Amino acid sequence: MKKTFLALLAGVAVSTQVTAAAPEVEILPSGVRVEHLERGEGVRPNASSTVLVHYHGTLENGKVFDSSIQRKEPISFPLSGVIRCWTEGVQRIRVGGKANLTCPSRTAYGEAGAGGTIPPNATLKFEVHLLEVQ
Repeated sequence: MKKTFLALLAGVAVSTQVTAAAPEVEILPSGVRVEHLERGEGVRPNASSTVLVHYHGTLENGKVFDSSIQRKEPISFPLSGVIRCWTEGVQRIRVGGKANLTCPSRTAYGEAGAGGTIPPNATLKFEVHLLEVQ
């Protein structure tokens, strides 16, 4: 009986650890998916904020189309001047946090695509690390 109870406790401890390690996922009304990988401790931006981020953007098939991480240079921009997915999704990240954004095409470049790099109706995926709200 004692061994069974200890085994049960060990299973609960392992189960708790696995659950605690799972990232939090938010699905926004627009369909944007925000998977929090690391929680930041700083402020969250608003739609009119200018932010400094590092990011890595891919198509659903994994093909990289843009990456400040690969360039080794973060980028600063106003959230009011980017695709809807970023305007909405980056507002959910605190400074110091890292999240994966999944952007349905209607919140990205839609039917038009972008510059021959992003095809029409493409779902985009971004890993975003929010460094600063300026």
